[in-house]
Amino acid sequence: MLASSSLPLLPKDLASDCEVRWCPGCGDFSILAQMKKVLSVLGLPRERMVFVSGLGCAGRFPYYLNTYGFQTIHGRAVAVATGLKLARPELLVWVITGDGDGLSAGGNHLLHAMRRNVDIKVILINNEVLGRSKGQSSPTSRVGTRTKSNPLGTFDTPLRPLSVALAAEATFVARTVDVDIDHLGETLLRAARHRGAAFVEIYQNCNVFNPDVFAYASDKAVKFDNVVYVEHGKPMIFGKDRDRGVRLNGLTLEVVSRSQVASSELLLHDETLAEPILAHLLARMTYQPDDPTSMPEVMGVLRAVERPPHHDQVEAHQTGCDPSEVDLAAFYATGETWTYEENEPPGNQLP
Repeated sequence: MLASSSLPLLPKDLASDCEVRWCPGCGDFSILAQMKKVLSVLGLPRERMVFVSGLGCAGRFPYYLNTYGFQTIHGRAVAVATGLKLARPELLVWVITGDGDGLSAGGNHLLHAMRRNVDIKVILINNEVLGRSKGQSSPTSRVGTRTKSNPLGTFDTPLRPLSVALAAEATFVARTVDVDIDHLGETLLRAARHRGAAFVEIYQNCNVFNPDVFAYASDKAVKFDNVVYVEHGKPMIFGKDRDRGVRLNGLTLEVVSRSQVASSELLLHDETLAEPILAHLLARMTYQPDDPTSMPEVMGVLRAVERPPHHDQVEAHQTGCDPSEVDLAAFYATGETWTYEENEPPGNQLP
């Protein structure tokens, strides 16, 4: 049983007594450290925090935090977290998943939790490989990635996690990277404080099976030319010298030189738009090495809108339902229900 905690909490108060066992250089160490810092400033006792995970390297997360939590089976973390939030809406429920666990076996549960606006915080740690399965390709592996399951290189079109979340109408969608600790912490904090379905994709380095796949977005020597950090109400400017920007030309985003266009032409980021069309365009911006037309990839909050969370809607529906108005006997007599009888005639059986 978790011992009662007193406030305020320090990051060390959130650490369990389990030995943290990930590979040296794994980005999960950074994510865990920033998560403990975020939890310590929320003003919540540990008894109100729950971490649910599935399989994969990310599945170990609950063991390393001194909160409530448990590990489920492959792809079922979101489903379990949804039930928990409905039963105990006062809890802060986190889902820690990976690109393999969350977007393969767990893809269907993820979609429905996002569309229902279930008040859970889904942290999808994306390293574009199945690390726990010893380096198989994942739903996000880039075309041409050589893995043990695709030694000649993957050829399937990879999923874009942000696009998936936006298509499912998630009310909070963001992206960050494991080694940018300040941005990572700020993004996790905003997700924690959002009321509704929050989805955060974290670029994470798997030092063993897919090293440096995100070096273009994490290496300080080059990242400022390859990513754009978006902030609500501010123009999209990037580059080591802050000399480039992003402009909307019709339905196409394009990179422009700030010396050649007026500042008014640069796209102002608006994360509060009800329609996620612009957020979809941002989610599809992709860095391509050695391509002069390459777009920077977006870091930050793409979408943050308000909509009643699922547990509020369920409560309102149940409150407005008068059980006395439900005549089950009359319903069963309508012929719109059926019962299974053993030894039914062959004509009623499926071929």
